[in-house]
Amino acid sequence: MIGVMDWIEKELLIQPDLQVKIFKTMFIIFIMILIYFAIRKLLYNLVEDNQVYYKVKKTVSYIIVIIIFIMVGRVWFEGVQSLATFIGLFSAALAIVMKDVILNIAGWIYIILKSPFRVGDRIEIGDIAGDVIDVQVFSFALMEIQNWVDADQSTGRIVYIPNVFIFNKALLNYSKGIPYIWNEIPISIPLESNWKKAKSILTDIAEKYGEVISSKAEGSIKEASKKFSLYNAQLNPTVYTKIDPDSTSIILTIRYMCSYRNRRGSAEKIYEDILDEFMKHKDIEFSYPTQIIYTEDEKNRVINTRF
Repeated sequence: MIGVMDWIEKELLIQPDLQVKIFKTMFIIFIMILIYFAIRKLLYNLVEDNQVYYKVKKTVSYIIVIIIFIMVGRVWFEGVQSLATFIGLFSAALAIVMKDVILNIAGWIYIILKSPFRVGDRIEIGDIAGDVIDVQVFSFALMEIQNWVDADQSTGRIVYIPNVFIFNKALLNYSKGIPYIWNEIPISIPLESNWKKAKSILTDIAEKYGEVISSKAEGSIKEASKKFSLYNAQLNPTVYTKIDPDSTSIILTIRYMCSYRNRRGSAEKIYEDILDEFMKHKDIEFSYPTQIIYTEDEKNRVINTRF
């Protein structure tokens, strides 16, 4: 052992006392990792509930990390004449060599303490959206949504995002405060259709699916107002009228609230009800691309043909 230390001192210019500290550090980390995996194996055999297992496992991992920091700190602080000098040199070295690592750890501490999101929340950070499925010391994992899949449904891919993103990317949280979002469904009908009747039908359908959610959302807004500066906006479902820019159709847009996890499902039910109701009325139809050709008959009367 002494011969190895002498060789390291000669070839790598590392003093024996520094070698001992490095060895102790590696030994502590190795032993604590073994302890962590042993505890995780024990938990896996004892805990049947997956959610409980996940939470306990994460808690154990945090405790292990804290213990490692304390024990390694005692190794390196031991025998140091000037603690301030050591901390200064150590901090400078870390800032240069391990900048990204430190920023990710800082991001992890921020996530744990401030809780901008938790496991199970649906968030969007930068141009990536998904459900948070794990938070680690250096990164957090999302089950991706959107991308090539419509209506906020999962793509099946897991995305790992560095914790430092929490400091330099915009974070949108679907779950925090108010777990509901506004959804809009535009329905286009020809100008010749009975648009007032169509609007009345769409209003009834929107209220059928939106009233219960609106009342729940109002309670969520009141609760969230204790923490955020919110105001009671119009929450009831409604239908807006607009003439298409090409002046060939009327656009009736249903605006209603739904659970952020059920946007596609709620829209499907509304579309199906619209199809059923419109089929009952001959004076209402859906708009589709048309062409009008004007011709003259033998008596010079103008005739238009739509197809």
